Amino acid sequence: MRVIEFREALREAMSEEMRRDSTVFLMGEEVAEYNGAYKVSKGMLAEFGPKRVIDTPIAELGFAGIGVGAATNGLRPIVEFMTFNFSLVAIDQVINSAAKMLSMSGGQYNVPIVFRGPTASAGMLSSQHSQAFENWYANCPGLKVVVPSNGYDAKGLLKSAIRDNDPVIFMESEQMYGDKMEVPEEEYIIPLGVADVKKAGTDVTIVSFGKILKVAMAAAAELEKEGISAEVIDLRTVRPIDYDTVINSVKKTNRLVIVEEAWPLASISSEITFRVQKDAFDYLDAPIRRVTSADVPLPYAPTLIEASLPNVTRTVKAVKDVLYKN
Repeated sequence: MRVIEFREALREAMSEEMRRDSTVFLMGEEVAEYNGAYKVSKGMLAEFGPKRVIDTPIAELGFAGIGVGAATNGLRPIVEFMTFNFSLVAIDQVINSAAKMLSMSGGQYNVPIVFRGPTASAGMLSSQHSQAFENWYANCPGLKVVVPSNGYDAKGLLKSAIRDNDPVIFMESEQMYGDKMEVPEEEYIIPLGVADVKKAGTDVTIVSFGKILKVAMAAAAELEKEGISAEVIDLRTVRPIDYDTVINSVKKTNRLVIVEEAWPLASISSEITFRVQKDAFDYLDAPIRRVTSADVPLPYAPTLIEASLPNVTRTVKAVKDVLYKN
């Protein structure tokens, strides 16, 4: 099987769907002439032309609104934010228009739109360009929220997102665009709302998603050296959350650690903790532990970034806490 970059998998998903469906188009800052800020849309202008690959002004609220209007009138826009930090400028259109249109119209208007782009930290970009908003968007009814951890999943999930009749927030990572892995050339899709068990285990369940899944997998490898068997689950989507896969794993391992990049208050890990304690309390042999970012704006200095973000050391410690500190 051929090996391609994460950005290429995203490009293939968009291009395949644009060839399949003439109502699909891409718009955003630098997506056309510049081939995308991260070269995700490289070559798409040449193939599809300026009516379907559209450069926008630096005006997120404006072009998000154009996308919502297009979606309610029969098109399927893909709106790229150069970073989801900039989506805050457009959040009124995302939350108050896209997410609510179906309900407020009494079911008359679907909004089949995808808002996609990079999320969370990406090196020394400091506080205003390093925020993880997955839990913010997942809090809003009417939206679906996807956070893939690898190129294979990204392609299959993005194709499903484009075909979905509801608005989908599709969140990537600048630090993953160059990641390489095997991705089939043939057609495939991955349904939204289905988690993936990346590694089977018996002693503890580790749940994560997005680029921080790499931390979870690395921690599991370190634990394996000490004879600790960790089951690692990639949520893939954080709205809807595949609670069944998580709960079934906890019923087997009896311990749970959740690793995510968001701040701790009202995080995805908070929600999973509540649900597992509600539905599988009798199976837990230890309190659930979370590994999140520090409750501070992300610093600029690399040493402080390392101290702020979830890492292997903190994850291994959390697992040992649930194993040995009952």
